[in-house]
Amino acid sequence: MNGNFRAAVALALGLVLASAIWSWAFLAGKKLDERVKVTGSAKMRIKSDLIVWRTSVTSEAASLADAYAKLSRDLEKARTFLTSHGVAANHIVTSAVATTPIRRGARAGSDSEYGGSGENLSGPITGYHLKQSLELRSTEIDKIAAVSRQITELVNQGILLESEEPQYLYTKLADVKVEILATAAKDALARAQQIASSTGSRVGEVRSADMGVLQITAADSTEISGYGMNDTKSLEKDITAVVHLTFALK
Repeated sequence: MNGNFRAAVALALGLVLASAIWSWAFLAGKKLDERVKVTGSAKMRIKSDLIVWRTSVTSEAASLADAYAKLSRDLEKARTFLTSHGVAANHIVTSAVATTPIRRGARAGSDSEYGGSGENLSGPITGYHLKQSLELRSTEIDKIAAVSRQITELVNQGILLESEEPQYLYTKLADVKVEILATAAKDALARAQQIASSTGSRVGEVRSADMGVLQITAADSTEISGYGMNDTKSLEKDITAVVHLTFALK
């Protein structure tokens, strides 16, 4: 009888001990599995260091030779205008000539008599439309921006000219990306530490990391896009980086 009693007591104590060990292991596991997910962000102001500007000259004439001769004269006037305003000749890149026949006839399903080179146009070629572009890439941003506004003076000389809006670019973007992502990660860590301290925990190792898209917008703009913004119209821009980090808590 005493032997059975002692066995029962031992069994009971063993069950209690096993239960305690299991509970401790379960709680410890839950503690190890605790984590916090935070979002960090950083913003940096940059100023463009490269300008890209394109302008094009067009001409029309009944014969291809006459159209090309006029285009050559007008294009040379445009080049002379640019160099006379301080643009270095080696900064001017000239494109190939784009040629479009002008046909007079009827477009299928339309009453139009003037058309381009579409296959649905009938009638003989009555002339040619030629177009050639000039592209400038320079670090002298203020100078090129001023010239882009002044070149329309050539229109008064009878030159058919189209001027595109200048593009403002930043060539050191790769270096800035590394710096701003590091700053965003530090911001995420600081947020995680604030959350952990409020619950009596400490931040452990990183469990996962995810980088959001970079937003390059005009200065002080609030525009965002799920695919990322890449503003080329503004001289001064803001770069915003976002990172999502998950930390273990201990």
